[in-house]
Amino acid sequence: MTQETSPKAAVIFDIDGVVRDVSGSYRRAIADTVEYFTNAAYRPTPLDIDQLKSEGVWNNDWEASQELIYRYLTAGGQSREELQLDYNAIVAFFQSRYRGPDPNNLTGYICDEPLLLQPSYLEQLTQAGIAWGFFSGATRVSANYVLEKRLGLQSPVLIAMEDAPGKPDPTGLFATVRELENEIERSAIVYVGDTVADMYTVEKARSLDSSRTWIGVGVLPPHVQETPTRSEAYTETLLRAGAAIVLSNVQELTPIQIHKLIS
Repeated sequence: MTQETSPKAAVIFDIDGVVRDVSGSYRRAIADTVEYFTNAAYRPTPLDIDQLKSEGVWNNDWEASQELIYRYLTAGGQSREELQLDYNAIVAFFQSRYRGPDPNNLTGYICDEPLLLQPSYLEQLTQAGIAWGFFSGATRVSANYVLEKRLGLQSPVLIAMEDAPGKPDPTGLFATVRELENEIERSAIVYVGDTVADMYTVEKARSLDSSRTWIGVGVLPPHVQETPTRSEAYTETLLRAGAAIVLSNVQELTPIQIHKLIS
C-alpha cells in the first residue's frame, strides 16, 4: 500500500458492549456467580456492576465477580484474609454459566447475545480506506465465537485476554496497532469502548506514545439506555474518563464521523 492510498485512521473496537450486548450474558454470569458465592444472600443489580466498572480497573469479569463477593462479605465483618476466596472456583462457576458446562461446545449465555454491528458496517470502513481490528478483555474463544462464527469475519486482527495484560494497561492496544501496521503507517488511532477502563486505556496510550493521535470513542451499552437518566449519567462518566464523543450504537461511528474526529 503506498503512502498516498494509506488509510489516515484505524479504528480498534472493544467487543463486549460494543460489538455484542452482554447484559444478558457476561453481566448475568457476574450476578449468578456473586449470588452463588454469597449463598444467595446478594445478587448485584446492573447498577451495582456499572458502579464497580466505573472505578476503571475491573475490566476482567472474573475479577469483578470476586471483588463484588469480597465487598459483600467483608461488609458483614469478615476480613479478606479470613475469607480466602478460591479464584479458580469463581472462574469455573462463571464459565459454566457463560459458556455452558462443556467448554468445547458452547451452550451457555454466550449463545444468546444480540449483535450490535453488522459485517456491512465494517465493509463500509474498508471501502473508505479505514483499517480496523479488535482489542478485548474477552477470552479468545469467546471473542472468536462472535467475530468469526456469528459475524463471519475471516481471521480478523484480534488481541484478546490471553494476549495482553488487562485494561487500562495499553499493551494490548499497542499490540493491535502493530498487527495493523502494514495498513496504517502513522495513522490516527480511534479506540471504541463502553467502559471507563477503555477510555483510560486510550489516555495511557497517549501518554506513552505521542507520535500518534489517540482518540477514545465511548458507546453506551444497551442496558444503560433503558432510561434517559441512566443514559445521561453513563455518558457523563465516559466523557469524564476521556471519551471524545459518546454514541448510542457503534455504527454511528461512520467514516465521515471518523474523519471529523481526526481532522
